[in-house]
Amino acid sequence: MAQRAMWLISHEPGTLLRGTVRFSRRYPTVEKRAKVFNGATYVPIPEDDPFLKALLFELRLLDDDKDFVESRDSCSHINKTSIYGLPVGGEELWPVVAFQKNGMIYACVPLVEQTLSPRPPLISISGISQGFELLFGIQDFLYSGQKNDTELNTKLSQLPDLLLQACPFGTLLDANLQNSLDSINFASVTHPQKQPAWKAGTYKGKPQVSISITEKVKSMQYDKRDVADTWQVDGAVTCKCDLEGIMPNVTISLSLPTNGSPLQDILVHPCVTSLDSAILTSSSIDAMDDSAFSGPYKFPFTPPLESFNLCYYTSQVPVPPILGFYQMKEEEVQLKITVSLKLHESVKNNFEFCEAHIPFYNRGPITHVEYKVSFGQLEVFREKSLLIWIIGQKFPKSMEIGLSGTVTFGAKGHEKQPFDQICIGGTAYLKLHFRILDYTLTGCYADQHSVQVFASGKPKISTNRKLISSDYYIWNSKAPAPVTYGSLLL
Repeated sequence: MAQRAMWLISHEPGTLLRGTVRFSRRYPTVEKRAKVFNGATYVPIPEDDPFLKALLFELRLLDDDKDFVESRDSCSHINKTSIYGLPVGGEELWPVVAFQKNGMIYACVPLVEQTLSPRPPLISISGISQGFELLFGIQDFLYSGQKNDTELNTKLSQLPDLLLQACPFGTLLDANLQNSLDSINFASVTHPQKQPAWKAGTYKGKPQVSISITEKVKSMQYDKRDVADTWQVDGAVTCKCDLEGIMPNVTISLSLPTNGSPLQDILVHPCVTSLDSAILTSSSIDAMDDSAFSGPYKFPFTPPLESFNLCYYTSQVPVPPILGFYQMKEEEVQLKITVSLKLHESVKNNFEFCEAHIPFYNRGPITHVEYKVSFGQLEVFREKSLLIWIIGQKFPKSMEIGLSGTVTFGAKGHEKQPFDQICIGGTAYLKLHFRILDYTLTGCYADQHSVQVFASGKPKISTNRKLISSDYYIWNSKAPAPVTYGSLLL
């Protein structure tokens, strides 16, 4: 007798989703047993959002549920037991115990210790009666003596610790959660919680959680048939949690859109308490396929006082954000340059800034420039032998821009001129510098409504994300040999 997962959902008719998951708990050890017992009929536990939508649909609590749906509303599917089968991801999750009371929906998925086809009689599944007992126990705990939303939120924040005692590893030991609360309170009086050595103090003040996702994109583009262009995305999630208490608990979920690029090579901060094995095993070394884990990526942790990097990741995005072509030809004392840049249609066309730097090494100062740009403006730094093409905040509607011109140099003087041991002769590059706010190339985002905080007070939650260029090179297509990342480190 065990439970695979449980949920507490507040029914909110006036909101977009018509409900909010107030609490959820999964038991990975029970889930492994379900895979063994159910065999080919095993259906995995979905994430909170698809479960919420499927359950509200089955309970006819969505506004668009007024039409007749045969799979749910026909006479052959009259439900008298509060046991449901939910369509999730093309499969049916069964059995799901669910009932609604006091504006709250209580749900759990019991373990069935046999194959699910054909469906066994309900009376033979002992986990169902245990599931009802657990959910009724949680209901009694939440609403016994509860007078307002503040008290309800306080009791919800106590559930993780209570279930560790009342329902360890998904097996119900005591449905009276008040007994578990009393034992925890007694233990806290006799053995007060100690300040961990790694946490120098505690926070006092207004609770708030800040989450920032920063992705940096690198690229090496050559415009050569025999040399492949390369690009890579590196991401970091930075958090700052101002929460009262010695050991507050926070869970942050990173999500991807339908066409998002899966996160790989994920490294987490030591404060993260547990992780799904699929997160740890996703590697850029493995070939990408449709079975790659695409989230949500959940990170439960106990935050330190200072700002910290919750995790790092990489991703194999299908195309670089800006495709470029650069050609430089030497004609006597002049250089003839041609540049074209194209913003990929999938990239957000709203930059904080976007510039193309074109340096000229191992030459004298720039004495004369003749040029034509289709968009933006060009600045000339003569003594630094540098051209900066200021593109601005948007590409034109065509998404393509161009620059062409000739650059004349004077004789090398005694003054220090830019020198580079790689960029000799025709070996030259253009380097892009840009930043896009409220955007990531993978599509990764942190939904502030999915952030779970188990601490006193309701915190203010803020999220932001940005994409930054880093080592974004476009090399002269007439260069004799390609330059790699390794050679740049010499």
